[in-house]
Amino acid sequence: MQDHFPVKGAKAEFNRAMIVEDHPLFCDALAMTLQVVAGIEQVDHADRLGRAIELIEEGAAPDVIILDLNLPDVNGLEGLIRLKQTAPALPIVVVSSIDEPRVIRSAILAGAAGFVPKHSRRELFRTAFAAIARGEIFVPESNGDTLAEGNGMTPQDEAIRRLSQLTRQQAKILEQICEGKMNKQIAYDLSIAETTVKAHVTAIMRKLGVYSRTQAVLIAREAQAMGPLPESWRDG
Repeated sequence: MQDHFPVKGAKAEFNRAMIVEDHPLFCDALAMTLQVVAGIEQVDHADRLGRAIELIEEGAAPDVIILDLNLPDVNGLEGLIRLKQTAPALPIVVVSSIDEPRVIRSAILAGAAGFVPKHSRRELFRTAFAAIARGEIFVPESNGDTLAEGNGMTPQDEAIRRLSQLTRQQAKILEQICEGKMNKQIAYDLSIAETTVKAHVTAIMRKLGVYSRTQAVLIAREAQAMGPLPESWRDG
């Protein structure tokens, strides 16, 4: 029996999926698995995060996204956070060979609808997608108790949870704040009004639960302290 955690939302139907994965053979195998266990009829492929975002912005409308954590243009949770900012309403399932508890916890806190270890049996994929379609969060059984109890929450976990609430534009502005840029320069770089930047900065600080730009930068750096995934964990 696997661990499912309730979330808000009605039962979903997955007819179209997008797989974001840079290994063609695994991508093909995963596509066939999804067709068999989840009834998915159409599968879009993206070999990097940038391409996935382009497809979504060009009008691709998947019902679910399956994401690898290590891609040529991102590493770690950056891809998940950016995808959630691009398509906040879409469930994203992380499928990775990295099954360390801290990584799974951080992925769920960053907004993943579920986590399935790579090379899992088809039955596990079937169970996972059935749970996610019911509006539940799915995690591997071995990590379920820890996640459910909420034990071991670290400052990094909390920082990731807060950052995952930012919109894509807010994330861009926070990135520029971290570079030491002031509102006027940010407005120029992003081709928006300075008043718009000020409104976004206010919203960013509210979502992060801070009262100054310096505190916002500290939250961002706390999340980044998790750093890239160790070389030994990279998907092969």
